[in-house]
Amino acid sequence: MAAARSALTQDDIRTLVRGVTADERAIAAHKLCRRIDAGLGEEDRDAAAEVLRLMALDAAELVRRALAVTLKTSRELPHDVAVRLAHDVESVATPVLTFSPVLTDDDLAAIVALPDAVKQLAVARRPALSEAVTTALVRHAGEEAVKTACANDNAHFTEAALGSAIARFADSNALASAMALRKILPAAICERLVSRVSESVRQQLVDRHQLSPETALSIAIGTRERATVDLVDQAGRAADLKAFTAHLHAEERLTASLLLRALANGHMTFFEWGMAELSAVAHHRAWMMVHDAGPLGLKAIYGRAGLPEGLYPAFRVAVDTYHALQQEGGDFDLRRFQQRMLERFLTQETAPPEEVDYLLERMDRLDREAEAPALAQAG
Repeated sequence: MAAARSALTQDDIRTLVRGVTADERAIAAHKLCRRIDAGLGEEDRDAAAEVLRLMALDAAELVRRALAVTLKTSRELPHDVAVRLAHDVESVATPVLTFSPVLTDDDLAAIVALPDAVKQLAVARRPALSEAVTTALVRHAGEEAVKTACANDNAHFTEAALGSAIARFADSNALASAMALRKILPAAICERLVSRVSESVRQQLVDRHQLSPETALSIAIGTRERATVDLVDQAGRAADLKAFTAHLHAEERLTASLLLRALANGHMTFFEWGMAELSAVAHHRAWMMVHDAGPLGLKAIYGRAGLPEGLYPAFRVAVDTYHALQQEGGDFDLRRFQQRMLERFLTQETAPPEEVDYLLERMDRLDREAEAPALAQAG
């Protein structure tokens, strides 16, 4: 060890080897580890590694823990020492399992395969995890460890592993919620989670991830057991409106009421695709008849779509209101536009009575959303 003494003092090494109490040896271990972590020359590395191996064999847990805690994030910790510490008692193993960059995926997967919930959780808490490690967690670890990994967006999962986690912990709302709040999720996983999470988490699923038309519709229809999401909200959010409107039509949900509500909320593109679907014409032709074919264009496509004749005046007012607001120009803000659209539409007194309550409720919701930031700031 003589070559290492420029960095590792002879007194500290002597105390580490011959210290009478565990406290003395732990203090010496901490000081030596700090010096090692600060960086050593090539001539000191082999000697330092032998010192660390000596610490890892110390009978006192306190000494081994001093080593594990001080070098938990260091690349100066030899791999064989890190593996030994990872298999040590929990107080020694946990910091290394949670942070050490020298442990490989194979090392971590081997630890996870052991029936030790504390160590599995320590691995799950690492800042980042590979697919190999998360797959091992899903296969071997308990619910808490898998949930913890799912809550970490830097933990990478295969779609198969996510599906296995859902199947293994089918009754765990906490795990489903943690998974649902990930930034990126495969569409198939989103669809499996829809019926398993709370209303607030379900709404975030809808907001964050592109769901298929079938799933969006199943959420909107809802059941007695779960809250619903307004189909009008889905109309304004759907990425593939052609597929969305086609599915609504096939399920007999593309109704005059839905189209009128969507128009009143400013979702003109959805209205155009809806009219194209119902009238069996190309979207560009439907667009021209709604916008550029004079006063008779809308009436013609409306009739071809088979919508109720008595509701036509309300649709006419809604389309005219939309055009008038667009012509006013200014910066486009969807919420403000929706508010003004609803207000003007209601003042025309063409909305059917059964729609008025809905439209008023939408206006009230927009008001509450607009007030929320100000109330939060005032609070």
